[in-house]
Amino acid sequence: MLRAAASTVVKRTVINSSSRGSGAKTFPTLQSVAPFHTSAPQLDKEESATAPAPVSSKGGLFGTGLSEWFALPIGMTAAVPLLKLDLYVVNEETQLAAVFVAFCVALWSQGGDAIHAALDERAKNLLREHNEAEDKVIAALEQKLDFLKANQNMVNDFEAINAIREETYQKLNQAGAIKPQHDLKAQMERVLNMIAQEEANVREKTKNAIMIEATEYVTNQFATSKDLKKKALDAAIAQIKGIGSKEAGAGMDPVREEFSKFLKNKAAEASKVTDDAEEKAQRAALIAKMSAVARSEGMFFDFDASGKPFMKNSAA
Repeated sequence: MLRAAASTVVKRTVINSSSRGSGAKTFPTLQSVAPFHTSAPQLDKEESATAPAPVSSKGGLFGTGLSEWFALPIGMTAAVPLLKLDLYVVNEETQLAAVFVAFCVALWSQGGDAIHAALDERAKNLLREHNEAEDKVIAALEQKLDFLKANQNMVNDFEAINAIREETYQKLNQAGAIKPQHDLKAQMERVLNMIAQEEANVREKTKNAIMIEATEYVTNQFATSKDLKKKALDAAIAQIKGIGSKEAGAGMDPVREEFSKFLKNKAAEASKVTDDAEEKAQRAALIAKMSAVARSEGMFFDFDASGKPFMKNSAA
């Protein structure tokens, strides 16, 4: 019992003396850890009302206001009878306790500031990291809030898109009903233009053939007839003199007269010809060409052997 009382006295003396000597050197308490929470601690009204009022301490030796140095003579005075009467035996436990107390006093008096600074720095780092993490979370939540606000009209936007889509489909259906008619018209114009081009080509080819034949005929006539040569010479002299061929007695232009004579004979011969094999061959070639174009371009109609057009669906 005396040993426990002595230990308690020594501990209180060491703690009071160290707190007085080092000023703010105290171990971190629960209140110092409180700033780690982002929100300020709030006590309920009932707890705050029932909380006991803090007891004011006078400080000093055992709270009496006396200096802690009075503990030294009191301790020496009390130790003499205790040791003399063997009321308190100094053994290894006493020595170990003295060494431990001396170590604690030396550590706290010499390294207390460093320990306090280290613990305070760690608390500040933890608080800073916690605030940074909360800032990131808040930024993410604000971004999500902006996104949700921007998507408030998403339903209206989709409804408008669906309305535009339905209107577009209706217009496409209307255009789809008219488009085949335009395609048929374009295909018919394509075939008619091809027929006109073929007829123009045949006409030009026939005209060139007739002109070549007429030129050869007239050339042969002038080469073999002396009368035609004389008429041609007289007409040329009259042209050089500036007088008409009729006034010079040469009559009409012999070259024009021979060409006109050949063309009249050619027309008379053509009117007497009853064989239209060449014309039929040209017509068959044109029909075959139009049918090939209609099949290659996927037209709605085709041509039979007689050249009559028919719709492919009805023919099927």
